[in-house]
Amino acid sequence: METSPTDLRHTVTLPTNRAFVVQFCTPDLGEQGNKSGRVEHLVSGQAAQFDSWAELQQFIEKVLAHLTEAPP
Repeated sequence: METSPTDLRHTVTLPTNRAFVVQFCTPDLGEQGNKSGRVEHLVSGQAAQFDSWAELQQFIEKVLAHLTEAPP
């Protein structure tokens, strides 16, 4: 039996406390070089500007690490 995208939306649950919005300033993400933009953690509202993939990753890792440290 083949699974459709609609079926996946109902079977996969993604926690909202791990959701981010990323907005890129760079018009062509396929080009080599640094990427820049803004990232925001949806639940906490924490936001940051980034000028590279590494900075974007660091922000996301920092927020996720804080989530695992916080009591439920």
